[in-house]
Amino acid sequence: MRETKTTNPERVTLIRLLKKQSREKQAPIWQDIADNLAKPKRQRAAVNLSRINRHTQRRDIIIVPGKILGTGTLNHSLTVAAFDLSDKAKEKLTAAKAKYVSIPELVEKNPTGANVKIIR
Repeated sequence: MRETKTTNPERVTLIRLLKKQSREKQAPIWQDIADNLAKPKRQRAAVNLSRINRHTQRRDIIIVPGKILGTGTLNHSLTVAAFDLSDKAKEKLTAAKAKYVSIPELVEKNPTGANVKIIR
């Protein structure tokens, strides 16, 4: 059977960045995120806001190696990074005064991945 590879150039660059950062800073969290992003779309995380609300507290920093969906509510502010975000989720995040950053921005601000939670 032939192995399929990702064709999204943005995702390929992000995976390379995460693997490089993991090696240079000895931060295994970025390797874990890269491995999850390298999976096929059907195996990547699709996380609802209700799950994020249940498993986080105020001022947490979380990363979702997939897409954030808009089902549910968010009762507190936090910093969220994800590969993709639905329009409804974006509206609800701004309503809850949560901060959305891209994964490369999070890696730049926090190169060692300290205090970052992964939600799958």
